[in-house]
Amino acid sequence: MKGFIVDATYRVIGGRAYVALFGRSEDHEAFLTLNYFKPYFFIKEKDLKSAQEFDEFEFEEVKLKTFDGEKVVKVYGDIPSDVVKFRKELEGEKIKTYEADIKFAQRFLIDNKIQGAIEVKGDYEYQEGIKVFRDPEIQNCESKVKLKVLSIDIETEKNAKEIYCISVVMEDYKKVLIVAEESLKFAEHFKTEKDMLERLFVLLKELDPDVITGWNVIDFDLKVIQRRCKKLEVPFVLGRVNNPSRLIIKESFFESSKVIAEGRQVIDLMAWVKINLKLSDYKLETAAQHYVGEGKNVQFGDKGDEIQKLFLKDKQKLIYYNLKDSELVLNILKKSNLLELYVKRSLVTGLMLDNPRGSIAALDSIYLKKLRDKGYVAPTIEHNVKEEPITGAYVMESKPGLYEGIVVLDFKSLYPSIMRTFNIDPITFGKKGIKAPNGATFSKEEGLMPEIIEHLLEVREEYKKNKDETGRYAIKILLNSFYGAMASPMCRYFNLELANAITGFARFFIKKMASWIREEGYEVIYSDTDSVFVVAKDDPKKLGKELENKMNKILEDYVKDEYNVVNHMYLEFDKAYTKFLMPRLRGEEKGAKKRYAGLIDGKLDITGMEAVRGDWTPLAKKFQEDLLMRVFTGRKVEDFIFNFIKDLKAGKFDELLVYKKGLQKSLDEYTKTTPPHVKAARKLKNFKGHYVRYVYTTEGVEPIEQVKGKFDYEHYINKQVKPIADTILAFLNLKFEDMISGQRSLKGF
Repeated sequence: MKGFIVDATYRVIGGRAYVALFGRSEDHEAFLTLNYFKPYFFIKEKDLKSAQEFDEFEFEEVKLKTFDGEKVVKVYGDIPSDVVKFRKELEGEKIKTYEADIKFAQRFLIDNKIQGAIEVKGDYEYQEGIKVFRDPEIQNCESKVKLKVLSIDIETEKNAKEIYCISVVMEDYKKVLIVAEESLKFAEHFKTEKDMLERLFVLLKELDPDVITGWNVIDFDLKVIQRRCKKLEVPFVLGRVNNPSRLIIKESFFESSKVIAEGRQVIDLMAWVKINLKLSDYKLETAAQHYVGEGKNVQFGDKGDEIQKLFLKDKQKLIYYNLKDSELVLNILKKSNLLELYVKRSLVTGLMLDNPRGSIAALDSIYLKKLRDKGYVAPTIEHNVKEEPITGAYVMESKPGLYEGIVVLDFKSLYPSIMRTFNIDPITFGKKGIKAPNGATFSKEEGLMPEIIEHLLEVREEYKKNKDETGRYAIKILLNSFYGAMASPMCRYFNLELANAITGFARFFIKKMASWIREEGYEVIYSDTDSVFVVAKDDPKKLGKELENKMNKILEDYVKDEYNVVNHMYLEFDKAYTKFLMPRLRGEEKGAKKRYAGLIDGKLDITGMEAVRGDWTPLAKKFQEDLLMRVFTGRKVEDFIFNFIKDLKAGKFDELLVYKKGLQKSLDEYTKTTPPHVKAARKLKNFKGHYVRYVYTTEGVEPIEQVKGKFDYEHYINKQVKPIADTILAFLNLKFEDMISGQRSLKGF
């Protein structure tokens, strides 16, 4: 049998630990494998006697060593908690441990080199509809499995003290559970809320999804369901077995809540969308319009009151509304390809679906699977404190101006290619062979990171050949995460010198590339991390290809001559601007960084400027885009600006005046300062959510839901329009004040 692993956990049976892998087979059956496995970690051989003085334990001599070349022994426990306890004891005695922090089930997957799919051989029996294997043979394999996904959504009394109805939707099933006396279309009705909740958990068993999802499903829907279950004495069991499920709610804006539901994954689709797409807000309506092109079937003013009214007077309409929310979630999941993306990521890294961000965990999973073959063990993660900051990327001070043609050349996957070229790796670090610009050294005997990167690039090419864009994108994200993971003190491979070696090479070669291009007679006006901006005297596209070929030959020869290694860095022609603006820093003569705009094949391309920043209004976006297009296409700007201000004052742009800003903490935590968005939020009786939408009026800052005063147009002219105009008009020898006063000159375009 072949299948995809949905959840990896463990059970202790008769004092012995068994790794439990739940999944879905290619034959569409749910399965569970139970394999006996002894938990273990390592200590240095020289520390063995000291460790034995205060505890008895089973150990084994092994032919493995630390990154520093010291021999280690393998220390066993009976159950996973033994490792935790013994590790703390040893650390208290200043005895260093190795790989003592790896979760038990993950340890098993790493040792068996299993990614996201397994082939299982052995006897099985069915238990509650699940195919259960005991101590089977398992190995990694390639497998294509269609996971069963269930979407859930609840509607409640306005203070969430009572659940009215619950929609449950799968590909071939849709139903609303509702407290009602009468029969209703698409619904099962129940006399009490308790009866409804009990039916929900029976339904989950019957439908047997691999993934339960919804919109803000953990922090709201499941949180409320769990609370009501506790009140009504209903077991809260979302998983495939009868153990109660656990919610881990994170109040921090920077951490995601999660659910432990043994045998299944619970995924908040809103969290996945936030990671992968920038939207104006993360309401279900907004995401649905973006991905699906449709939204909810009912729009509310005061949702809490109106839901309550529907429950009392029009339950059928409430059912349609409730059902639509769950259907939209499944449609977003399908259109966005996010499930496919994270399944592909799981097949490459071995991580479970509920760990979408985990760049450190991804690196760990891949690296540790290969480390043993090299004869090494990795250190236990320590909470390192950076003694000094990581050296950042090089960003050249730009040369401001309006340009006719600009060529942008990019180093392709710069950090991974540097690691591959110069053999940057934890096990090669500190050995003679290659010297980085920061003084760190690496041996020329191939390390693991170059090997891992090369393999992933081959996988990416295979995806590309098969036109699998989702797979290709999954590999791209993974490759680009490696430097960030290794530069984090939370990573077991963290090493400040090693991290600075990567950025040091990047800074060195981006400066070198700019210098080589200047030697060819071209002006470089800007370079940023991995890009070089070159003034094109004639045809930008033609120059781009010429420079790509010439610079890569120079680069290859240089690396071979200076380091005697094979170069894997590659400079490619990225884009050509026919018109380009590099602005000045506001109020200064020197050029800005990471802020520019240009015209590519007649279309506007903007980076870092107000039109693409979320903290500026839609008014600023419209004004900047319209003004830039006029400048780039050679049209006069005087009448445009005069009329824009006239229309603004006439109220023609009122819908564009809304600011949107997120809260970084709860409202009552803002004590030292009170920013505008906090003032606006505090004017609402029951503010909920993280984002505040507000406007400036004659009454001051007001939330968009409760505008009393007239719009303060002078604020928008001075704070949103004028700064943008000044940035651009300076290059045309024009002044904003002249534009709005009617004293328009004949200068400029």
